[in-house]
Amino acid sequence: MKKRSEKQEDLDKLKNQLATVSTVILSTFQGITVEDDNKLLAERAASGTPIEPLLKNLAGTNSIAYTATDPVSLAKALTKIAKDVPAFQFRAGIVEGRVLSIAEIQQLSALPSKEELISKIMFLVNAPAQRIASALAAVNRNLAVTVNEAVKANKFGPGTAPAPVETAQ
Repeated sequence: MKKRSEKQEDLDKLKNQLATVSTVILSTFQGITVEDDNKLLAERAASGTPIEPLLKNLAGTNSIAYTATDPVSLAKALTKIAKDVPAFQFRAGIVEGRVLSIAEIQQLSALPSKEELISKIMFLVNAPAQRIASALAAVNRNLAVTVNEAVKANKFGPGTAPAPVETAQ
């Protein structure tokens, strides 16, 4: 059993972490026992934070997953766990202060990750420059091919050169 001072340290640490997160997803998994003090710890740590309403009056066995950066990655990871462990079920979530339903959490997990979005944006930004470079290279390439074909066809042989321009003296 933890001492009261250790519990207070855990409470303060969790409260500081929960005060800075933007996304929280609450889930449950039945059949797994947990001490009542963990439940109280979560409720007390959430006190005075944006996620306080989500963690009020917890019942049963619960887990809390949170992130301060990428809600999509968190939702993807938890959705994978939910598929692998049938007892793991979503209960509710908060993203940027907005309460999410179970369906919205699953929709969030279907979105592309931050890295995928950055990759797509970089491709879209880079595509016009690639097209311009390709078009500019095509002009030189086409000129070289045309000149080469003219040489092969002997278009530049003797007698085909333009007459010199005479200047008045």
